[in-house]
Amino acid sequence: MQKQPLFALDIGTRSVVGLVAEPAGDKLNILAFERQEHQTRAMLDGQIHDVPQVAAVLKAVKEKLEAKVGPLKRVAVAAAGRALLTLRINSDLDVSAQPVLDRETERTLELAAIQSAQVKLAKQQDLPDPTGYYCVGYSVVAFMLDGTRMGRLIGQKGKKAEIELIATFLPRQVIDSMQSALKEAGLEMSTLTLEPIAAINVLIPPTMRHLNLALVDVGAGTSDVALTAEGSVVGYGMVPCAGDEVTEALSQAYLLDFNVAEKLKRQLHGKTRKLTVKDVLGGSQKIDSATLLASIVPTVNELAELIAREINSLNQTPPQAVLLVGGGALTPGLPEAVASKFALPPGRVAVRLPEAGRDFVSLPKELIAPDAITPLGILRIAGGESLHFVGVTVNGQSLRLFNLGKLTVADALLVSGIDIKTLRGKPGLGLTVTLNGRTQFIAGSHGAPGSIERNGRPATLETPLEEGDALTVKRGSNGLTPIVTASDLADLSTVVTATLNGKTIALPPTVRINGVLQPGHTRLADRDTVEVSFPKAVGDLLAAGEMAATERFCYELNGEPLEIEQPVVVFANGRPAKLSDPLPPNADIRTSPPEPPTLTELLALDTTTLVRAKVSFEGKTVELDTVYQTLTVNGKPAAPGDRPPRGAAIVHQITARRPIVSDVLLAAHFDPQQQIPPGSHCQLLVNDIPAEFTTPVKTGDVVTLRLSPTLD
Repeated sequence: MQKQPLFALDIGTRSVVGLVAEPAGDKLNILAFERQEHQTRAMLDGQIHDVPQVAAVLKAVKEKLEAKVGPLKRVAVAAAGRALLTLRINSDLDVSAQPVLDRETERTLELAAIQSAQVKLAKQQDLPDPTGYYCVGYSVVAFMLDGTRMGRLIGQKGKKAEIELIATFLPRQVIDSMQSALKEAGLEMSTLTLEPIAAINVLIPPTMRHLNLALVDVGAGTSDVALTAEGSVVGYGMVPCAGDEVTEALSQAYLLDFNVAEKLKRQLHGKTRKLTVKDVLGGSQKIDSATLLASIVPTVNELAELIAREINSLNQTPPQAVLLVGGGALTPGLPEAVASKFALPPGRVAVRLPEAGRDFVSLPKELIAPDAITPLGILRIAGGESLHFVGVTVNGQSLRLFNLGKLTVADALLVSGIDIKTLRGKPGLGLTVTLNGRTQFIAGSHGAPGSIERNGRPATLETPLEEGDALTVKRGSNGLTPIVTASDLADLSTVVTATLNGKTIALPPTVRINGVLQPGHTRLADRDTVEVSFPKAVGDLLAAGEMAATERFCYELNGEPLEIEQPVVVFANGRPAKLSDPLPPNADIRTSPPEPPTLTELLALDTTTLVRAKVSFEGKTVELDTVYQTLTVNGKPAAPGDRPPRGAAIVHQITARRPIVSDVLLAAHFDPQQQIPPGSHCQLLVNDIPAEFTTPVKTGDVVTLRLSPTLD
């Protein structure tokens, strides 16, 4: 027998109902009840909008009950399903070491599943603040033992026990506003559940849950939905529309104060009659109740449509029956409208009333009403195993944690939104760099771990929590990314010295980062490519001495500018050297300006490519030019081997001409005075055809000379 009576409050959009009872065996004995309506619209759609106004009503109900039963401190409450989230979770437990399973085994499975649901919710990516939700209730869908579905596990033996459970969550602001109102009223929340969970515990016992039933708690602001099938509760939902929408329709149609419209709505039962109301202008109206009923039909149909749509989304098929509870269930025409949406017979949608017997010793006449189902359900849950609160603080932030049976520091951090991973400082990011073709990894520094204190003493994530515990959590600090330079990776201290034109020059190593010349102390970034090279060649010394390895010569060729670079003349220790030659020990490098280029070098002349014609003359082959080039420098003829001065105007022309017979004779060094006898007649032939000195010839032609005596 409990010393303190059970106290339950149903904080509805329209009214607050308070019940006090004491256990009587397996049942509850109602000791007192009170009901009081809100005088203002302090609550909308099941959400507290005016905490002081709601707190005043709660305090009034509490004081009236205390006058009957004595002081009341802790209270059980329920939340409407606005912004409800549900998660279906599975959990398992190795029970092979247990001789017989008991209620504790079932409870352990239930709590493990709820904690898994909390962890899963905290990882949701599509919610702005996944940690800002409270678990407000749960329903067991099924137990399994070694793969076999069970109604209960008590008394069974096996190896692996499993559970499938539906956990329901609401935003923290919904619960926080309720806690604030209770605190102002001098009350402390002991247990919390969801309104449809409370209603289903009273109205649909486990023996009825094999049927596919839909329970709809139609309040003033919300219509909460719960579904049963195959022996368990299979889903919860909410429609943000209920009795207030019907009241609003009357208020709009007849210009009535909301409270006046609410009172008028409650009079629309029974026989048709004339009803008198006063509108906001002060005028009185007499309206036939049938006319009033007709004016709310569209709103009732819309409400029925929303309820049917929510049930279908949860159930996929029409239920076998729909049970309506709550004050809004009395809305005229609502059962018939809901039945029509599912094509169910009218008798399959009914308004249900609470009954004494299974859960209660007796019920006062005033509680045998559809809006008493939920407060009675809250009271019933308060007397059983439910989710109780434990108050703790995390870094000064007050939290109310559901006592899932073995609360730990990890649970508090989860609810507070602190990522447990941040307690371990992350190591600093490392660097990957490539030095002269070889990849190296430089690790970052280690992070410093954080700390957890419980009531000033060191604690771990597994440390259990109790009421009033204060946690101080310090996040770990992350390690640092290393600061690395090229000089850290390679020895840049080696310096080579040599003499260049009588001046001693130091040759330090060169550093290129991503192809760009940089100082050795330049800080490296991730993925940098570093090339460190040490001076080895004569050209390196010239570069270190800032001396050009070439000299530029400028000219004008056929009216266009022409430039060419000539390498300087280099001597290493007195011997000619190339820029690519390695530096000798104790190198003494001397340089002198290069000579101007020849016309052949400047113009890249290639006389071997000139086309020549091959002609036979008197049995000998003669080669004749077919392409002629002319060179002038500053207007004067020049030869290919000449070296023009800087700035000279060069003209280079190439012309083609077909050779003639006289060219053949000249190339063959034919001398007519010596080779033609006196008194002889000479005739030239090309391929045995008479020709002249100007007859053209080509490769393969045969030129002959025919001599004959001169005729008198």
